[in-house]
Amino acid sequence: MVKSFLQFLAFEKRYSAHTVVAYESDLAQFAEHLNTYYTNTQVADADFSILRSWVIFLMEKGISSRSVNRKIATLHSYYNFLQKESYRIDNPAIRLKSLKTGKKLPDFLREQELESFLDGANFPQTFEGYRDRLILELFYGTGIRLSELLNLKDEDVNLFANTLKVIGKRNKQRIVPILPQLGELIKIYKTEKKLAFNGKDLAWFFVNSKTEKAYPMMIQRIVRKYIQRGNSSPHLLRHTYATHLLNHGADINAIKDLLGHANLAATQVYTHNSLEKLKAVFEKAHPKA
Repeated sequence: MVKSFLQFLAFEKRYSAHTVVAYESDLAQFAEHLNTYYTNTQVADADFSILRSWVIFLMEKGISSRSVNRKIATLHSYYNFLQKESYRIDNPAIRLKSLKTGKKLPDFLREQELESFLDGANFPQTFEGYRDRLILELFYGTGIRLSELLNLKDEDVNLFANTLKVIGKRNKQRIVPILPQLGELIKIYKTEKKLAFNGKDLAWFFVNSKTEKAYPMMIQRIVRKYIQRGNSSPHLLRHTYATHLLNHGADINAIKDLLGHANLAATQVYTHNSLEKLKAVFEKAHPKA
């Protein structure tokens, strides 16, 4: 049933591969908990008291409320699927309540900090070096998600119009503008890619040295290699993109569309970072500060 559930998420709900892997991991952890404490109970047959005991177990281990809530959401979806498939008559997870979480402002890089990382980086003049530079510049220059970058194809890059076509969450397509200098980096990368693989047509825009599609861990490693901060990630560069746009006067509705957010509430979190900058200016400039 777990395999069927994951196929349902991937092919009918069209969840990203990253999300499907997260759901699979959550169910595997729950199965391990059952094997340890409830040896005669399968995941599909667990009742509310067992689910609740797992949530308590996670909390006692110090797992963050956000992570626990994601696992609760996984259980909700899984048992809802079992109900639809007539495997169960109830959904035991429906009584699980999400934990309260404090609002965490998205972290971002200051402009000088980002320039320092990029200008100080030693990108080798090889296919891999040009690829790595372009990946970092694309994350900061467009604000696209990791999954959107991974699924880029050659035909999605329009250098005449200086745009990218990306497929976001829930399979929604949007067009993202790119700056001319980013377009120049793309041209260089495409040339190096052809030379590296003898002009072979490849399905994916970003590939590894074996012509295989780039994968999440590979991109994470590239970002951590060049952006040497404890919380380095593609999402950090996405947050940086949005915050810098807002700080320079971009309309928040435009930023919403550029990021591919479904509603404005998801974008408004960046106004807090902008407010922090205003506070810093105020405290530095006001005579009584």
